[in-house]
Amino acid sequence: MKICAFADEASVEVAGQIAALKRNGLDYLEVRGVNGTNVSKITDAEAKELRKMLEAEGLGVWSVGSPIGKHSLEKDFAEHFDAHKRVIELAYLLGAKRIRMFSFFPIEGEDNETTQKRSFERLDKMLDVTPADIILCHENEKHIFGETAENCLAIHKTFPRIRGVFDPANFVQCGVDTLKAWDMLKDYIDYMHIKDALADGTVVPAGQGNGNIAAIVKMYLAKGGEVMTLEPHLQEFVGLKGLENGESVKTENKMYKDNDESFDAAVSALKGILAGI
Repeated sequence: MKICAFADEASVEVAGQIAALKRNGLDYLEVRGVNGTNVSKITDAEAKELRKMLEAEGLGVWSVGSPIGKHSLEKDFAEHFDAHKRVIELAYLLGAKRIRMFSFFPIEGEDNETTQKRSFERLDKMLDVTPADIILCHENEKHIFGETAENCLAIHKTFPRIRGVFDPANFVQCGVDTLKAWDMLKDYIDYMHIKDALADGTVVPAGQGNGNIAAIVKMYLAKGGEVMTLEPHLQEFVGLKGLENGESVKTENKMYKDNDESFDAAVSALKGILAGI
């Protein structure tokens, strides 16, 4: 089993991210923030240096945690499409076989059918330029087309090459029953994001919220699942506001003295769940 992490939640700097992975016995990074820059905007030289630093410590990149698909359907697609092609180049440089992505912000007032049509046109174009050895992994997320289990299922049935990233907290924050969502999507899930939340949206350590994480992780492992990425969201970190489409994020900030402590708490909570399975 592989436990990965968005280690930019522990440290802005790559060196700090490596230290967080090492002290917690994790082997892979889902790369998102690189020395304060979103991974989609780093240079070739920065990508090569990151890979070199990770490999020197026996670490690797599991997935490129890109922002691709967090883009309004109201906006022109050309520049964002170029960004997607750039992320593919970066995936090769980083040695990653997966790209985490999303399914676009709807146009206000449009019905779900129209939104699906617009979203699918863009997803189809993205797949056209994505090589067969790179897996696009769609994450369920608030406010995008794929915020419900039903819409995620429509994506996977229409585009079998797109696999799923199951994020329990995001479903909770959208009022979706995670057990029903899992039952609906389980055959399409490539890996999980470990993040939990209360009904009011507050993010809490895995197992302390309404995400049914222990039960879902048990079912995920039973069906042969092998990879989970920790996405703590227990503390404010550089880049957080940019990830949430301008909305505020409820965290457990006051519980932890710093980002390292909150990151370690997230790891400990997941390991506790695994120990009980």
